[in-house]
Amino acid sequence: MSERRPEFHEHLDGIRQGIAALSATVTELIPRATDVLLDSDLEGAAYLIAGDDEIDERSRALEEECFTQLALQQPVAGDLRQLVSGIKILADIERSADLCANIAKAARRIFSHPLDPRLRGGIQRMGDQGALLFKQATEAYLHGSQTLSAALKDIDAYMDSLHSDFIATIFESHSDGSIDLQVGVQLGLVARF
Repeated sequence: MSERRPEFHEHLDGIRQGIAALSATVTELIPRATDVLLDSDLEGAAYLIAGDDEIDERSRALEEECFTQLALQQPVAGDLRQLVSGIKILADIERSADLCANIAKAARRIFSHPLDPRLRGGIQRMGDQGALLFKQATEAYLHGSQTLSAALKDIDAYMDSLHSDFIATIFESHSDGSIDLQVGVQLGLVARF
C-alpha cells in the first residue's frame, strides 16, 4: 500500500469488502430461491422479489464508488485492475440476484403443480452447486486466490452437466405426463437461471 495515498487504499478496501458482502448476500439467496421453488412458498417468493431492489441499490452505490475513485484518483496498475474488476463483478452479482428473483417468480407461476422426485432432485443439485460456485468465487475474489479461481472452471463445468441432465429430465417428465407443458417451460427457464 502506498503511504502517500492511504485514504484511497481505504476506499479500495471498502469497495472490496462491500463487493464481498453483496456477493455473500446473493450466495444466501440461492438456497432460499431453491427452497421457495421446491416448497411452493409464495410468501418466500414475495420476500425474494421485493428484496431485489435493495441489492440493485447496493450494487449501484458500489459501482458509483468505483467510478468516483477512477475519476478522482486516476489509479494505475493493480489499483486500476481492482476497480475495473469490481465494476464487472458487480454487474454479475446484481444479475445473479435478478436470477434468484426470477426463480421466485417462476415458483409463483407453477404454484400447486407437483414436481416428481427426479425434477426436485435436479433443482436441489443445481441450487447446491450454484451456491457453492458463488461462495468459491467470492472467496477467490476476496483473497485474490488463483487456486480458488482455477477451481471455479471445474465447478462451472459440473453445473453445466447438471443443467443438461435437468433439461433431459424435464423432457422425460413431460413425456410420461408428470408435468404439463407450462410447468416444463417454467422449469426450463429455472434451469437457465
